[in-house]
Amino acid sequence: MTGGGIKLMTPSHPMQPFMNTRTKNHLLPALFVSLSFTSFGFSNDWAQFRGPHGNATAADATLPTEWNDTKNIAWKTELPGRGASSPIVVGDRIYLTAYSGYGIDPDDFGQKSDLRLHVLCFDRSSGKKIWDQSVAAHPDTQKCSRRVIDHGYATSTPVADGETVFAFFGQTGVVAYSRDGKKLWQTRVGSQSAGFGTASSPVLLGDLVYVNASIESKTLFALNRKTGDIAWQRDGINRSWSTPCLARSKDGRIELVVNQIDVVNSYDPLTGKTIWSCRGIPDYIVPVPVFHDGIIYCLGGRSNRSLAIRLGGEGDVSETHKLWDKPIGANVTSPVFVDGKIYWSSDKGIMNCITADSCEEVYRNRLPTKKRIYASIVRGGKHLYVTTRDQGVVVLDIADSYQVVAQNRFQQDDSLLNASPAISGNSILIRSDRFLYCIQESNPGR
Repeated sequence: MTGGGIKLMTPSHPMQPFMNTRTKNHLLPALFVSLSFTSFGFSNDWAQFRGPHGNATAADATLPTEWNDTKNIAWKTELPGRGASSPIVVGDRIYLTAYSGYGIDPDDFGQKSDLRLHVLCFDRSSGKKIWDQSVAAHPDTQKCSRRVIDHGYATSTPVADGETVFAFFGQTGVVAYSRDGKKLWQTRVGSQSAGFGTASSPVLLGDLVYVNASIESKTLFALNRKTGDIAWQRDGINRSWSTPCLARSKDGRIELVVNQIDVVNSYDPLTGKTIWSCRGIPDYIVPVPVFHDGIIYCLGGRSNRSLAIRLGGEGDVSETHKLWDKPIGANVTSPVFVDGKIYWSSDKGIMNCITADSCEEVYRNRLPTKKRIYASIVRGGKHLYVTTRDQGVVVLDIADSYQVVAQNRFQQDDSLLNASPAISGNSILIRSDRFLYCIQESNPGR
């Protein structure tokens, strides 16, 4: 054990000479992009929660804005269980998680011993299921309740490279499968539970898989991608359901940023040592930070707060690098950055737009739903896609005012939409509690 709550093992990391937090090596930006985002050479990849950079943006995509049960549906595939996790795409394959056997029927939860946690693989072009592997939930898994069933037991989006897919199932741990569905390893990262369960999704950089197990053990883990062994762990991660954010400062330094109650911390991705800390939001955190041009934007808390921090600092940067801290934001959902503005749909069904430089409100409008929103907004080309639980997907223009282009619902599928969409090429992948849909223009060019 080293100082500051770090437990460190020496990882086998191919980029170790370039990963020092103080380096300004000109190769860092290129390595960061190649390893984290377009990691395996496929331009249509959406390989982690919220896609490339974790910023939920496919700026060059040309996507349909209207669809229904028969219009612009390339395919749909029935799922073996429920889930709030999002699909991901790597090459010609789609990966998704689900759960079955327990906590499906709100009037009869069933037996917890029957709970299975699935990792699914589908063909990208046809939606045909290639494989379905599952593990039994650990006995420590929290019991079902009305609150838990609202989100379920498959809430974390997997992450994948060209060889392996990694899925996080809270108290059951992190499970890795090969491209062909062979189980490679399983590592537990904690036994505790809280509230509605786990939510953070894993992210990848080089040989390391990063998992925020704040709810399970108050710990941030870096696991060896090949073996599941702990490369390092950082304790003291409190009340954070947020996915870690791999961000880049203006000088090219890669930072692993975790937003938690009271503080935002930046860590060296290779060693887990703290680079900087900044006073944060005094409440639990769920939204994922987004970054742009060396600045990271963090939302969270039941009081709905937002703050902006300039990356690249060291030590306590609360007075030197925090650019603004304002009482506007979201409790659950994550934002997108587009052309100097930040957009998000709050869990209370409010669409928001602020300026990124000063957090001035551009607009604030109610979305057409009376239920909470748990999915996060994505940007595809010239539009924003906002997924409501019960009223389908609302498509908005990227504009300085609230402009609805379309509202799209599946009349033959009345299950809830809890998952954020994924974008692959010119297709949108949408997951309901019953089906996985591929939305694609039936007559492109017309």
